Amino acid sequence: MALSQHDLLRLLESLRSADGLELVRSVAERMLQELIEAEATARIGAEWNEHTAGRTAYRSGHRGKTLTTQAGDLDLAIPKLRSGTFLYAFRRSGPDR
Repeated sequence: MALSQHDLLRLLESLRSADGLELVRSVAERMLQELIEAEATARIGAEWNEHTAGRTAYRSGHRGKTLTTQAGDLDLAIPKLRSGTFLYAFRRSGPDR
C-alpha cells in the first residue's frame, strides 16, 4: 500500500523532529552493529563460542568506536581478534578518520 502525499509529508516531518532523528540514529546504530558482527563471524569462520574445524581466529572482546553521522554519533563495538586484524567493510573503504 502506497502512502499518500500527506502521509509522506507527516512522516518526513516526524523524522526531522528530535524523536524521529533519534529513531533513525538508533536504527542505524543497530543495523551497523549487526553487519559488523556478521562480517566478523564470516572472517573468523564461527559464531561466538562456536567450535568449528574451519575457524581461523578467536574473538578477544570488543573495542569502542564512535562513528559520526548526520543522524548523530553512533556508538559501535568493534570485535577484537586474538591474532590478526579485523577491519570492517565500511572502514576499509574510507580514509583514516
